[in-house]
Amino acid sequence: MGKINVSLLRYLNTEDYRVLTAVEMGMKNHELVNTKLIAMIAQLAGGGAHKILMRLSKERLVAYERGKHYDGYRLTNLGYDFLALKTFVKRNVVHSFGNQIGVGKESDVYVVGDEEQKQLCLKIHRLGRTSFRKIKEKRDYHQHRNNASWIYLSRLSATREFAYMKALYDRDFPVPKPIDFNRHCVLMELVNGYPLCQLRELNDAGALFEELMNLLLKLANYGVIHSDFNEFNIMIDENEKPILIDFPQMVSTNHVEAKEYFDRDVKCLKDFFKRRFNFEGEAYPAFTDVVREANIDVEVAASGFVKELVEEYEDCELQSDEELENSILEESEQKIPQDISQEVSPEIVEPLKESTESSPVEPPKPVNETLPVEEEVPLPETFSEPPQVLDPEDGEDVAELTDMLTDWTGIKSKNRGTGSTASMSTIHPDIVKQRVKKTITKRQNVQAVQRIRAKGEASAATRKKRENKDLIRSDGIWGWDN
Repeated sequence: MGKINVSLLRYLNTEDYRVLTAVEMGMKNHELVNTKLIAMIAQLAGGGAHKILMRLSKERLVAYERGKHYDGYRLTNLGYDFLALKTFVKRNVVHSFGNQIGVGKESDVYVVGDEEQKQLCLKIHRLGRTSFRKIKEKRDYHQHRNNASWIYLSRLSATREFAYMKALYDRDFPVPKPIDFNRHCVLMELVNGYPLCQLRELNDAGALFEELMNLLLKLANYGVIHSDFNEFNIMIDENEKPILIDFPQMVSTNHVEAKEYFDRDVKCLKDFFKRRFNFEGEAYPAFTDVVREANIDVEVAASGFVKELVEEYEDCELQSDEELENSILEESEQKIPQDISQEVSPEIVEPLKESTESSPVEPPKPVNETLPVEEEVPLPETFSEPPQVLDPEDGEDVAELTDMLTDWTGIKSKNRGTGSTASMSTIHPDIVKQRVKKTITKRQNVQAVQRIRAKGEASAATRKKRENKDLIRSDGIWGWDN
C-alpha cells in the first residue's frame, strides 16, 4: 500500500474527526451512510456536514458510492487509519510516524516514535486483500455473522492479536512487548533483529532448532498452538535468540484440528532447517507430548476451546439441575397433599379421564359438499392446488391472465357453476420468446450490477439526468406526441 501520508493529520479539525467518527458509527448497521444520518450522529448542521464530507471525499478519507437501493458514504482504510492514529496521539503513545518496514497478506508494519523518540512498531491489519480473502475458512472472526465488512474484521483480528501477545508476554514468552491497540492497529515494541527467512548462516543451527521446538511444545503446554510457526514469523536477535510474532491465527489445543496444526508447525520448521542450513534434527516433539500447564486459550477465548469446556462441565450442570429439581419437588411435597384427587370433585376428574381415553378427533368435513365429483379439474404435477375460477365480469384483465395461464400450463378448465366447457386461446410463440428473453436479460442485468465509485453527490445527480434522458422522446414532450 505504500507509506501513509500523515501530514494531513495536522490540517484536520475537530469537526472533521466528528464526521469521520459519525461515518464509522453509521457503518455498524449500514453498508452506506447517507448525509442526513451522518449529520444527525455528528450533531452538525446539514450544510456543514455536506461541506466536510466533500473535503474528506477529496482527500480519500471517505468514499461516495452507489448501492443497490440508495447512495451514501463509506469509510476508507485511510480514514480508518487516521481515526486510530488520532487516538494514539491523544493517548501520548505515538508522536512521530516513520517508514514502512514490512508488508504481509493481512497487515502492514510501520516504524513510529513516542515522545521520548523511542522507536516502536505499529502493525495495521489489512484484511480483505486479494491474496487472503478466505476468512471464513481460515479464521473464525465471522462466528455467527453471515456478512461483515473488511474493516470490522481487521478490528477483530487486531483485538485478538493484542490479547494473545499480552497473555504470552505476561508468562515470559519471547514475544514483543505490547503497548497499546486501537481499532485495527496494534502498537508494540520494535524487535532489533531479522526474520529467520533472511538468514543464510547460523553459528549453532542445532541449538536454535532445539530451542524453537521447545518453544513450540511450551506453547502447546500452555493451551495454544501457533498454527503458522515458520521462518517468516520468527525473528532472530543479535544473540541468535528467537522472538515470536504474528498471533491472530492461534488456536486452542482442544481444537478439532489441533493435532494437524501442531504437526504442520513441526514439519515446516524441520523442512526449513534441512533446506537452508542442511540440518536435520533427530528429536522433535509430538502432539502426544503435550501436558497442560496453563489455560491461555480460556483466558483469551481462543478458537476451539468452547466445545471442550461444554463437554467438560456438562455433567456438572446436569447434576446441579437434578439437585435443583429434587429440592423443588421436596418443597412441593410439603405444600401439596399426596393424593390430589381427594380435593378435586369427581365431576371434574371423570370428564378429564374420558377425554384422554377418547379416540383421536376426526378431521372436519368440507363446508361445500354439494359440488359433484365429476366436475373437478384435473391438475398437472407442478400444481398442488386447483387454480382459482376467474370472474367473467373482470373484463380484459381476466382474458389476459387466462391466456397466460393457458400458454404456460396448457390447462383447459371447466366452469363448475354451469358445467360448460370452454377452451382458452394461446399466446403466439414469438411473443412468448420475447417475454422470456426480456426476463432473462433483466435478470442478467441485475446480477451484473457492480458497485461503481463516485466522487460525490454531484455525480449521482448527473447519473439520474442521463437515465431520464432516455425516457424523453425526440418527437414529443415526456413521451407524448405533439
